Amino acid sequence: MQGNLRKMRAELGNPVRYELLLSDQAMPLNPLIGKSIKLAYTGKINCVHCGRSTKKSFNQGYCYPCFISLAQCDMCIMKPETCHYAAGTCREPAWGEAFCMQPHTVYLANSSGIKVGITRENQIPTRWIDQGAVQALPIFKVRSRYISGLVEVAIAKHISDKTSWQQMLKNNVEELDLAAKRGELMATCQAELADITQRFGMQAIEYLPHEQAVDIHYPVNRYPDKVKSFNLDTNPEVSGILEGIKGQYLLLDTGVINLRKYSGYELEFSAPEKADELFPNE
Repeated sequence: MQGNLRKMRAELGNPVRYELLLSDQAMPLNPLIGKSIKLAYTGKINCVHCGRSTKKSFNQGYCYPCFISLAQCDMCIMKPETCHYAAGTCREPAWGEAFCMQPHTVYLANSSGIKVGITRENQIPTRWIDQGAVQALPIFKVRSRYISGLVEVAIAKHISDKTSWQQMLKNNVEELDLAAKRGELMATCQAELADITQRFGMQAIEYLPHEQAVDIHYPVNRYPDKVKSFNLDTNPEVSGILEGIKGQYLLLDTGVINLRKYSGYELEFSAPEKADELFPNE
């Protein structure tokens, strides 16, 4: 297969089912675990939005003109509490209406320890899988991305809002009682949540006390003891035995690679060619 890389498609299962996406082609990856694979970067990059050729990728796959003009590349996507839509300065108001002024979920996840995060409702459980979470629990439904950012900031005063990707890949994660932590945080953050509700109305935040935690299992034969990360810009060929997949990372016996980081890169992908080798159960 050859084409421009997109982040892997992931579907919740036991374990998670992954597909490699190169342009309009899709390759199931789970059957390749335990087998040799090779990725070769051709030196070409195409913007994931407009398709133009670019020498450098920005923000995981965009050319520079798209990076500085698209709302989806603005800083408020990373820090939703800085949303400036109400000020009339959104780069693309129509995009903001479609993606940001929609219900979001504030959740707890266990990737490398407990963290708080936010996502659009239609990105559950994809967001959790992309982060390599082994447990996740929705705790609030909120009216917009901006409000979800304010709730996240309030909770992040008490727990992390980041993942240690090295610990996540080593699977140094202890099982947590997320439901109990939800109750603790609700009590601890009561004053901040009340302030947000007073600003935006009673319908702005909906507490989700009855949601159940989701356990997520990944297709991994062996986790790395030490994490060595590949860089396609300095070493255009990656090969080895595929030991597993977690988050958006391929875990090889020779190192790990974050495929999402190289969105838009043109890659050649090779693996065993015989169908019975690729799909031994079919």
